[in-house]
Amino acid sequence: MLGELLVEVGQPAKALAEFEASQKTDPNRLHGLAGAARAAEAAGDRARAKAYSVKLLELTKTADSPRPEIVKAQAFVQAN
Repeated sequence: MLGELLVEVGQPAKALAEFEASQKTDPNRLHGLAGAARAAEAAGDRARAKAYSVKLLELTKTADSPRPEIVKAQAFVQAN
């Protein structure tokens, strides 16, 4: 939740650090990966944003609903 707040207040680098810390305790969570990708993109780190987007897509490859996080990750990976 702290990562989400930091993205909202314009501190994407700090947000990314929080999302990455949460991946250590709660790995492969949809919102954690999506948040890390969003924070990395906002911080200008396109490589890490793509890496997190790819992980998110791998995690949800059998999903049967078009969640916004999945759609955004697909669009980002295709564009980069």
